[in-house]
Amino acid sequence: MSSSATPPAAPDPAGDVRTRMLERWRRIDPLLPAAVPWSAAPRCAAPLIVTGPGGLPAATGRCEHWAGPPESLDASWGAARRFRLWAEVAGPDVAGDLDRLLGRWREHLSGVPGTGDPDTAALVDWPCRDVEGVAALLRHGLAPLEVLAARTVQGGAGRSTGPFGEKNDESAGGLRIRRAGPGDTATVARLGLEIIRWDSLFGTVTERPGTLGAFEAEAAGLVAGPAPWTWLAERDGEAVGLLAAQRPAAAGWITPFVRQAPAAYLMLMFVEPGERGGGAGSALVDRFHRAAAAAGVAAVLLHYEQLNPLSAPFWIRHGYRPLWTTWEAAPASVMR
Repeated sequence: MSSSATPPAAPDPAGDVRTRMLERWRRIDPLLPAAVPWSAAPRCAAPLIVTGPGGLPAATGRCEHWAGPPESLDASWGAARRFRLWAEVAGPDVAGDLDRLLGRWREHLSGVPGTGDPDTAALVDWPCRDVEGVAALLRHGLAPLEVLAARTVQGGAGRSTGPFGEKNDESAGGLRIRRAGPGDTATVARLGLEIIRWDSLFGTVTERPGTLGAFEAEAAGLVAGPAPWTWLAERDGEAVGLLAAQRPAAAGWITPFVRQAPAAYLMLMFVEPGERGGGAGSALVDRFHRAAAAAGVAAVLLHYEQLNPLSAPFWIRHGYRPLWTTWEAAPASVMR
């Protein structure tokens, strides 16, 4: 007599690593997501597994190889070729298991052609509060260069930081904050290019021949529609600052990195050097925060450069705190 009973599912040791890591994340930081945010990321076939006591997996890695079109805006936000490790470490020996996982990844990259080219980078995104892994990342020659910061409603999304009211076109102290429109495409692109030039001082972004054209195309989308989340700060009719953000519907590429939902992404923020410290940046951020709160946003994410001496104090003052750090070795072959 045949049986129709379903056979038991095969054990999934890698899935057990993930489950234990997510539980560890929950204890470390309540803002970390309840699921890994990179589950849909493309990966190469490198078998990156570290075993622990009893021969069971203690850490696994997913390696992603990226090379975008040189004329794309994405190509300006880092090296032309990027190799990213998504590391899953269950513990309890986080430092030791991550150290061995990074060693296996380095061996894999050593066999990939072109990792010694100057315009390459090896990248690891690691939760900021998962401090047990820091020593291993440093030991392998990776440096903390970029931070993904988060601001939640509990962190003060309803708090006003500037003198402006609720109108879309606001003025105070000689500074005007207004929503950008289709006629501002060139201005938004120009200020966006200044962001690239400023951030390039800190080693994470690169102005390329196609950067301005890519920003012009991006700017056209940022100022489209009846109420775009793009604002300009003006003084005497001249644009001196820019803030542009993505609503949750457009920010799906990054919002899985935070537990709270819906989440938005503050993608561009720039104030002319002569205006810094004069309130233009705070006024722009305040206007955006009020728009996000009115839209029911639970969290806002943004990136800033770790080595930028202005960024961390400014964003912390406005309620943001570090959530993830991107560690980088460039070129990729210098990873130890």
